[in-house]
Amino acid sequence: MRTQVAIIGGGPSGLLLAQLLHLRGVDAVVLERQTKAHVLGRIRAGVLEQGLVSLLAEAGCADRMRAEGFVHDGTLLSDGNDMFRIDFVALTGKPVMVYGQTEVTRDLYNARAESGAPTVFCAENVTIHDADTETPHVTYDADGQTRRIDCDFIAGCDGFHGVSRKTIPADKRQEFEKVYPFGWLGVLSETPPVNDELIYVNAPRGFALCSMRNENLSRYYVQCDASDDVKRWSDDTFWDELRLRLPPDQAAALVTGPSIEKSVVPLRSFVTEPMRWGRLFLCGDAAHIVPPTGAKGLNTAASDVYYLYHALVDFYESGSVGGIDGYSAKALARVWKAERFSWWFSSLLHRYPDQSGFDQKLQAAELSLLRSSEAAQRAMAENYVGLPY
Repeated sequence: MRTQVAIIGGGPSGLLLAQLLHLRGVDAVVLERQTKAHVLGRIRAGVLEQGLVSLLAEAGCADRMRAEGFVHDGTLLSDGNDMFRIDFVALTGKPVMVYGQTEVTRDLYNARAESGAPTVFCAENVTIHDADTETPHVTYDADGQTRRIDCDFIAGCDGFHGVSRKTIPADKRQEFEKVYPFGWLGVLSETPPVNDELIYVNAPRGFALCSMRNENLSRYYVQCDASDDVKRWSDDTFWDELRLRLPPDQAAALVTGPSIEKSVVPLRSFVTEPMRWGRLFLCGDAAHIVPPTGAKGLNTAASDVYYLYHALVDFYESGSVGGIDGYSAKALARVWKAERFSWWFSSLLHRYPDQSGFDQKLQAAELSLLRSSEAAQRAMAENYVGLPY
């Protein structure tokens, strides 16, 4: 098989890149290790920056998001006793969109199917060859046969555990990592959200987050030990703990119910540099991971897609290699700003095991500054709604 771009990974970043390229006449084959049902079964965050909203519109995949998504003009922060609001629209002129990542992926798969462009599921033993030459190719196993795709470029959208990043020789890449000493216990329940906007909580018992997927599907989190066993958390234990961390009025308004999904998510930051090796380009989790506090995971992947999509289109439409040559530096410049924001927001809201009284006073002072200073609120809002591409 021959294509212009081989895309490894059938998650939202790989699908979005493929759809954008398709609409500009650039052929791409998408390889996915799992089944389509498995990919659509992943539960992920759903706060979308305006940059991603615009990319989905350009890809022709925004209709259902506009009909079913929730536009949020701000968010709420709490110290466990009371709350204050950060007004995104007043401070930046931009809202965010709350729309589940699973639904984004579903919309992109539907568009992919309508285009008739090839997607290969259950592609095993994917291997990248000759990425540092002008004639790269990819091999994979499917239906008991080894198959080959010759291509001009390879986009590695296959996540942290995928083959793409590991294809870059160890002496050609540098990795940076911070592991946080806590995790999030998350519960998905078919209950109405406790509030119309997201609530981020810094309480003496630890962080909590009240989020939602739609008007009758809520997502809640509480800070826990990174090695915690989800089996020790019954639904009642979780709801009781969440109430203890919320302001009293929100705790009283909380509607509880059986969990339909429950998991512990570890928190860490990770970046690999560079994000390009020859004709192989890394996108999203294949190159970087952020703690979920600032909802930047899918959004930083989207900015990678934006830069790579324009670079490839420039190459095919005008022969320009400027975007390709500058992709890694441009993507990393924005990634590190997202990493900084996610680290700052995590540090502001969580209780650390070795946190001293001095550290807690500084954290309280930071929250107080954010409550009272418009300049501090604007800086937070600009980062939350998304820095420009």
